[in-house]
Amino acid sequence: MSAPAAPPPVQTPTAARVLLDLLSSMRFAITLLSVICISSVIGTVLRQSEPMGNYINQFGPFWAEVFGKLGLYTVYSAPWFLLILAFLVVSTSLCIARNAPKILVDLRNYKEGVREQSLQAHHHKAIGELPSNPAMALAEIGNTLAALGWKARVQKRDNGNMIAARRGAANKIGYLSAHSAIVLILIGGVLDGNAVVKLAMWVQGKQLYTGSGFIAEIKPEHRLSASNPSFRGNVSVTEKQRQGIAVLSLPNGVVLQDLPFDIELKQFKVDYYPTGMPKSFASDIVIHDGGTRREATVKVNEPVIHKGVAIYQSSFEDGGSKLQLKALPLAGGAALKLEGRVGTKMAFGAQTLELDGLRVINVENLANDGSGANASGADVRKVDLGERLNKHLGSGAKSDGAKVLHNVGPSFSYKLRDAAGQAREFNNYMVPVALDGQRLFLAGMRETPAENFRYLRMPADENDSLDSWLRLRQALADPQLRDLAARAYAVSATPAAQPKMQEQLQLTAQRALTLFSGAAAKPGEDVKGGLPALSQFIERDVPEPERQRVSEVLLRILNGSLFELHQLARERAGLKPAGTDAAAQAFMTQAVLSLSDSLYYPAPMLLQLDGFEQVQASVFQVARAPGQKLVYLGALLLIVGVFSMLYIKERRLWIWIAPSADPASSQVRMAMSSTRESPDNATLFAQLKAAVLKDPT
Repeated sequence: MSAPAAPPPVQTPTAARVLLDLLSSMRFAITLLSVICISSVIGTVLRQSEPMGNYINQFGPFWAEVFGKLGLYTVYSAPWFLLILAFLVVSTSLCIARNAPKILVDLRNYKEGVREQSLQAHHHKAIGELPSNPAMALAEIGNTLAALGWKARVQKRDNGNMIAARRGAANKIGYLSAHSAIVLILIGGVLDGNAVVKLAMWVQGKQLYTGSGFIAEIKPEHRLSASNPSFRGNVSVTEKQRQGIAVLSLPNGVVLQDLPFDIELKQFKVDYYPTGMPKSFASDIVIHDGGTRREATVKVNEPVIHKGVAIYQSSFEDGGSKLQLKALPLAGGAALKLEGRVGTKMAFGAQTLELDGLRVINVENLANDGSGANASGADVRKVDLGERLNKHLGSGAKSDGAKVLHNVGPSFSYKLRDAAGQAREFNNYMVPVALDGQRLFLAGMRETPAENFRYLRMPADENDSLDSWLRLRQALADPQLRDLAARAYAVSATPAAQPKMQEQLQLTAQRALTLFSGAAAKPGEDVKGGLPALSQFIERDVPEPERQRVSEVLLRILNGSLFELHQLARERAGLKPAGTDAAAQAFMTQAVLSLSDSLYYPAPMLLQLDGFEQVQASVFQVARAPGQKLVYLGALLLIVGVFSMLYIKERRLWIWIAPSADPASSQVRMAMSSTRESPDNATLFAQLKAAVLKDPT
């Protein structure tokens, strides 16, 4: 006897085969897609490619560093994100490669070779007879199916004819379309991201630039060539100037991108609503490409495309406006006149003056809610100079009432930087702003960019100028004028029946003015004068039961003495005495508060905008996006694919026609299948049964 045959060896899958099965599995692709969706949410919520200082201010040094190492500030170009994208592209491509041949074969296969006995196994089936011989029945059924939109094939057999029909073959195409869309969108997104810029930097040997200065001063090792296949950056062009270099912002610095053409800004146009809010803005430009010129207008959402580079209207800024300034000394002395352009620096005493910006239009909410406070939250005084302000002037101010927007006129911003490099930022308005029924000059200051501006509110005089307040502020710093004001107050306030009170009133008035002016403050003390000095004096030297009464008396004496000081200052300026009407009283009330605040103003001079020559600059976003068309094509395919898979069902129909016992009739057996079972399948089969078998039931 022969030995039994050995069993075939067990085929163990190789590592490559296992990896291929994993990559092409639907579960793996869905997992990767879920991770990408979560990462995209992070990239949407967390602003991308901001300066590192912004993240430190938001999250603190520790978490800012942790998030930076995880690449959360550049999610879409982070190595781990690109790796996941690569795996998803490979996985989806393998799915397409594996299933596309089967789908294409299935599209051509009507499965007309099924056995007639197998039709009884389908859920939707029917049997009947037609009063026609098999040949006539075949022709009638073929015409009926064609009229109902079914494509059919016939297989003739010895014992009958098998008709195989199908409808909804686009369902299979939807699978290929949706999967191809995912691949195209992912590839297009990568091509238009920072990954291509970083790759171009590596290929061209370029480095990030982390310093500051003019674009023309940046060395070539920080500049990409015009042949870079993909980029997205900003170009700032001043009116009547031209620029051909874009700035690409990355988290740790910038890199410059040479454009294949220059952009000249002929004119920047902006239209405003009656409230002063910008309505629309556009730029008339000239594109210089070698020896050719092309004039065009760039509007918001209406880009100009030149040689594959799209030019978008992004924003606008100051282009180096010329400012005429007055430096007003608070403690006395002659005013100085300064001139400079936005973006320049100049010596200013022991400090450096940096002119940062000019805003010609400032739209603020000046509604009044009837509560006695400005509804915009414009309580910009720091009255007690120790309490943090909860509300600030500006578009970000909270308001429970209806907003009333007004243009409050031009403002300019600047910095004063000391020898150690520390800087304070200032923002001053050119004309007085109407707040709480009074016109006030606003001078803002903040220590760091993370803070809101705190404003010194100085009342405008009868000529709508700052002169009266400034004269009073300078007179407050003059000890001789303080003594004269104290004497004048004592004379006017002493009752005729009690002349001996004059000397005591004069001493009290001198003491109040000395404390208020800060002349009695010691170097290094936090309290430098103003109302806090009076408060400190009362808390230190007056018994607690007497403090309320003494405070009222002392404030009344202070107000009267400051009014006499105001009259003396006007007299020295050759002006007529101030009146005692409601307007004069409102001026003095606000003047007392602002004089107190001014003693804590961190600069000896107040800069006021006296005039300007505006020069505007337009900021364009320029983009060469080779992946854009891929993304659009992918989006179209995705719509087609999802629609096809969700709303188109593939249905197959088989009809077996066999001779009957009566030669003039035929026996018909039919069955239908569908990719997804649903109630409408039964309805459709009933209609088919009625049309084919002539059976109305």
